[in-house]
Amino acid sequence: MTHLRIFCCKEHVELALDVLIDETEEVPLLKTVDNQQELSTKCEYCDEPAIYLVENK
Repeated sequence: MTHLRIFCCKEHVELALDVLIDETEEVPLLKTVDNQQELSTKCEYCDEPAIYLVENK
């Protein structure tokens, strides 16, 4: 099984959840990005800072 991780902003969290469900057919985990990651991590769909991490494991 492939481990998928999508960093996303508040605006794109639903899209990230849908993409992960479509690709893995599993219930995704939704986590908030911690302060250390928050400084440099951008949303994978736009240039906003990532607030959430959506992953399948």
